[in-house]
Amino acid sequence: MVAVVTGGASGIGAAIADRLQGEGAAVAILDLNPAEVAEGRLALQTDVADDDSVRRSIAEVVSRLGGIDIVINNAGVGASGTVADNSDDEWRRVFEINVLGMVRVARAALPHLRASNAAAIVNTGSIAATAGLPQRALYSASKGAVTALTRAMAADHLSEGIRVNCVHPGTADTPWVQRLLAAAEDPAAERAALAGRQPHGRLVTADEVADAVLYLASPKSRSTTGTSIAVDGGMQDLRLRPRTS
Repeated sequence: MVAVVTGGASGIGAAIADRLQGEGAAVAILDLNPAEVAEGRLALQTDVADDDSVRRSIAEVVSRLGGIDIVINNAGVGASGTVADNSDDEWRRVFEINVLGMVRVARAALPHLRASNAAAIVNTGSIAATAGLPQRALYSASKGAVTALTRAMAADHLSEGIRVNCVHPGTADTPWVQRLLAAAEDPAAERAALAGRQPHGRLVTADEVADAVLYLASPKSRSTTGTSIAVDGGMQDLRLRPRTS
C-alpha cells in the first residue's frame, strides 16, 4: 500500500503518517516544509495552493513508490476572526489551501487511485464545520466546504472503487494550537478554556485523530464512505450538565 499524506511533517499529519507506516504502508509526505519528516518516508516539498507543484509531487510518488492507494488530505491553515475581520485576500488564501488544496491533490491522484483495489481518500475537517465557534468564521466556512466536498466526492467516485470520508477533530494539541496559546494574554487560562469546552475536559491528541483516519483509510472500513467521524470528546453532539463537584 502506498499512502500520500499532505501536511504530514508535523502535528496530526505526522501522527497519521506514523500510523500508516506502522501498518506497513509506504508513506509519502507532501508538505511545504518537509525538513522534519521522519526517516523511511518519501518527503516532497509541495505547495497545495499550486497545481503544478501538486502534480509534480504526485507524479514523483508514483514514479518512486509505484502507485497510490491512499490519500490523506490533511494540509491546511487556521484563521481567526469574525466575518468583519479578514480581507477578501485572506478568504481567498485560506480557501486556496484548505479547500482547493484538497481538490488539487485528489484530482492529480485520481488516475492512480482508480488502479488500486483498496483506494481511499480521507479529508481532515474540523469541529468548526459542525459547531458554531466564536472568532472562527473564515476557518469554519472552509471546513464546512470540506465536509460538503467529501460527500460529493464519495458520490462521484464510489462506482470507481474509491471511498471518500472525513474526520472532524476537536481542538487538538497541535503546533497551531500551541502558537495560539503562546499568543494569548494568559496561555494557561486559554488552554483551560479550550479544554473545558470539550465534554471530556481536555484537548484531543494527534494520535487519537490518527487512529480514526487509519480506520477510514483501511480496507477494514470498506463499507464506509461519504461519512465523517468526530474526534472531539463529544463536543459535536453532547450537551452535558455542568459538574457540581
